[in-house]
Amino acid sequence: MSFEYLIDPSKGPQWKGVLPGKPQPYVLRKGEGEHSMLFADLFTVLLSGDETEGQFGIITADSPAGDIIPTHSHNETHETFYVLDGKVRLFYQDDEGAKHSELLTPGDFGFVPAGFAHAYKIEEAARMMGTLSGGFERFFQHMGTETDHATTEQPPFVPDFPRMGAAAQQHNMQFLQGFEWPDA
Repeated sequence: MSFEYLIDPSKGPQWKGVLPGKPQPYVLRKGEGEHSMLFADLFTVLLSGDETEGQFGIITADSPAGDIIPTHSHNETHETFYVLDGKVRLFYQDDEGAKHSELLTPGDFGFVPAGFAHAYKIEEAARMMGTLSGGFERFFQHMGTETDHATTEQPPFVPDFPRMGAAAQQHNMQFLQGFEWPDA
């Protein structure tokens, strides 16, 4: 299932070229960036690995209440969770295998290094900012669909399993089965 009408296919996304694609100073105004829909979430790339020589990328995620990101891990990607609005329950496994559940509210921060199992649930509609190892910020565009609309008020995009698997493989991550989290 796809929603190509979220962009004008003859022109491609209007945001193409808004990021410089190389290390140089720039400014984005509110609502600018590279937007993509994945399920009912709007992901916006503010800074990509292209601008940081592969060091890191920065995204925002606008997510509806009840949204659950399944348990997964990244082989090479470190991930941060900074809650701007709403409430997010972060689940993670520590280096001794203990499972944790932490409710993050505005101003709270979480970090999950590469190789650690984690998941999260949007307890209350939320807006988060994340810093990721460079290149992973494109995962949301590869698994989702590009859009010109900087709002969640648009049709969701539900990827099929082959697309999900291809995006996970391309970005060196695994979805993990059989995890039960406290307070889930």
